[in-house]
Amino acid sequence: MKALYFSEHGATENLRFGDVAEPRPGPDEVVIRVRACALNHLDLWVLRGWPGLKLSMPHIGGADIAGEIHELGVGVTGFATGERVVVNPGHSTIDDEWSARGEESLSPGYRIIGEGRQGGFAELVAVPAKSCRPMPGTDFVEGAAPLLVGLTSWRMITRRAQLQRGETVLIVGAGGGVNSFSIMLCKALGARVIALTSTEEKNRKAKELGAESVIDYRKVPDWSREVRRLTEGRGADVVIDNVGAATFAQSMSAAARGGRIVTVGNTSGPNVSFDNRLIFVKQLSLLGSTMGSEQDFDEFLAFIKLNKLRPVVDSIIDLAEGRKGYELLERGEMFGKVVLRCS
Repeated sequence: MKALYFSEHGATENLRFGDVAEPRPGPDEVVIRVRACALNHLDLWVLRGWPGLKLSMPHIGGADIAGEIHELGVGVTGFATGERVVVNPGHSTIDDEWSARGEESLSPGYRIIGEGRQGGFAELVAVPAKSCRPMPGTDFVEGAAPLLVGLTSWRMITRRAQLQRGETVLIVGAGGGVNSFSIMLCKALGARVIALTSTEEKNRKAKELGAESVIDYRKVPDWSREVRRLTEGRGADVVIDNVGAATFAQSMSAAARGGRIVTVGNTSGPNVSFDNRLIFVKQLSLLGSTMGSEQDFDEFLAFIKLNKLRPVVDSIIDLAEGRKGYELLERGEMFGKVVLRCS
């Protein structure tokens, strides 16, 4: 079969498109004929590698999978070949206290497709049958685009930050998949959204998604002061900061007293420095979040269907040209998701 893969860690130049062995389903697995698979920053990090990451080479990335059931493994029931499905990008591989509590993403056995196992940037991929859900809608690209970012946003906003209707949310950096989806989600949950972004085009798109106010951080480098002005000195009840080192200090300054700062990433680097007096004087909560549980995934799919939320798709690229998608993410030029059309 054809796939986009790499045989050693490094830059995007290491990506190749070509023939690899077809997957066979293990017990309780299915093979999906992939029709679309979206890119995430995780795919860049897996390509680059990190200490302790051990992959079976050649490795295929891609966590956000939409396609059709191609083959059933031993013990699989409830599915039929040809059925259109989307795939939960994360799953637990062990039974422990966390998975027993329905908190799979806290388990040390939690794995993400395209990271802990071969992913969906291929014509075929084997996945756990328990991770498959009927595809909402009929468009494979729209089916794939919101999966990882939607699951991540849902848990981050509803479970960790516990956003309440009427609260103000500051979203630091509106162009990426998680943050663009978070604008829509927060708006649908009844919050006021302030977005931080960098260009007139991203400013316009953030407002179209539901942001009430948008701050261009290039024109307003002291943007935390502007957040306080927009909220009449109060600050934001919830701050979503997935940028990290470059923004965290101002995010804390922009937060309201008793506010919550939640993060799922660090696109500008992990070594964050801030004045910890802000934590105890303002009684801030710093909250981490990663992916989500099976329940989170089902709730998120039900919510977007009920509220008719459509994912923001920046670009659709054929799998054979998939390196261009990685490069687009690397440059940070997209607004929303980059999706590879796989077959």
